[in-house]
Amino acid sequence: MEMLKGWQFTGTGEPLKYVEQEIPKAKPGYVVVKVSHCGLCHSDVGALDDPGWVGTIILKVPVIMGHETAGEIVEVGEGVTDWKVGDRVAINPMPTDNSQGHDHGPGYGRDGGYANYTTAPIERLIKVPDNVDMIQAAAATDAGMTSHNAVVNAGGVKKGTKVGIIGIGGLGTVGARIAIGLGAEVYAASRSEAARNKIKADGAFKVAPSIKDFKDDGLEVIVDFAGADITTRDALEVIAPGGTIVIVGMAKLETTLNVQQMISKYVTVKGSIGGGGSDIESVINLISQGKLKIDVQPVSFDEVPEKLDYMREHSLEKRFIMENKEEDYK
Repeated sequence: MEMLKGWQFTGTGEPLKYVEQEIPKAKPGYVVVKVSHCGLCHSDVGALDDPGWVGTIILKVPVIMGHETAGEIVEVGEGVTDWKVGDRVAINPMPTDNSQGHDHGPGYGRDGGYANYTTAPIERLIKVPDNVDMIQAAAATDAGMTSHNAVVNAGGVKKGTKVGIIGIGGLGTVGARIAIGLGAEVYAASRSEAARNKIKADGAFKVAPSIKDFKDDGLEVIVDFAGADITTRDALEVIAPGGTIVIVGMAKLETTLNVQQMISKYVTVKGSIGGGGSDIESVINLISQGKLKIDVQPVSFDEVPEKLDYMREHSLEKRFIMENKEEDYK
């Protein structure tokens, strides 16, 4: 009999545990999804290392981790009419209230996507077009969602906006590419020459080592994907009057801003985290149109624990995405 096989979180400081259990049945308002891909996220590393996560963010222990999931519906529960077996879906990882009560999300309140099967409430399903690779769809559920929310919702970036992007790492690259795909004029700042060359080739209008190199360009929005204190202070110095600064990165958790600049330039400074289903839908739509590609590196089911360990000490140019293959479960 086929079984669900997954990587289970059992407590802070403990390695992920390989488990086999029965494949879940679809509750009313839910579906069962055969997982094709699931992204590995630094927040899972945080949960493994920081006891503060348990009871605040992780509300079910033990729980199979993984919240960046895409796959195919294999069973629908009672009352599900708009989804059917065989539909290709991505799963919004955010919590939701539904007919079964409050759902805290995959990998946090119910078993998630570091497995060959998972479940999801229909409120959190996003259809994946046939021309979108499922590995891209999985990446869209977190890296795509978070970057889109910061750039578009918090920053208000649209076609023609002059937007500065600080930090061309994982999220910053996605954020810059989203802005480029929308037709914005992108000014990308990174200390890495390779990152600058990459995003310039992707269509950035200008690139430079520091956001201060764009002080005369009249940037209307600056999204700080580094959040390294000095980067935010530099953004305030550079931003045009009436502009908006969005902070996403948390390299340093405190910063001191020049209040005189904020007041005299009438600048808005805001933070951004996560996102919603509309962000994921927009990202998948950009991918479908050929206007966006997220840099990913497939890893096998067996590699999940070691790749999470690797992420403790390394920043990634490409997002690790677990790729399920039938032979991995035989």
